[in-house]
Amino acid sequence: MKRGKVWLAAAGVVIDSSGRWLVVKKAYGGLKGQWSLPAGFVDAGETADAAAVREVREETGIDVSVCGVAGIRSGVIQNDVSDTMIIFHMTLTEEKEPEALNSELLDARWMSTFDLENSSETSVLLRHIIQLFETSGLSCTEIPDPGPQFGYTSYQFFI
Repeated sequence: MKRGKVWLAAAGVVIDSSGRWLVVKKAYGGLKGQWSLPAGFVDAGETADAAAVREVREETGIDVSVCGVAGIRSGVIQNDVSDTMIIFHMTLTEEKEPEALNSELLDARWMSTFDLENSSETSVLLRHIIQLFETSGLSCTEIPDPGPQFGYTSYQFFI
């Protein structure tokens, strides 16, 4: 799929009942061989939160729901491509072991923050998210659709 010069991606912070984080190791690109969050591009006609849920399921087989926003990564690649990723805080639908379900991944697993912080293979962004996560004040909030005059077919508000 052609992405043009404005990219929107979505990722998920998923933590199990033991406090371990769901992480994947990419097989390509700038994150090749590094632990990072399950993530991917938002498709046309898809909300960013739905894309994050889809990507977690497609990459790891883990079913989740969105609880809030953990952060937004915004950058420009080579003064040309706007690259934005919304990182969602997610809750598990059921706890199970993840699997690396496609050729884009070398591995998928649950890892403790201690192991991630002490691994040379942990990505810079993930390392910072772990450090900031407990002070971010994440919560779940629902507000109603702002009205039919806007024509939303899907509407969510997350903090």
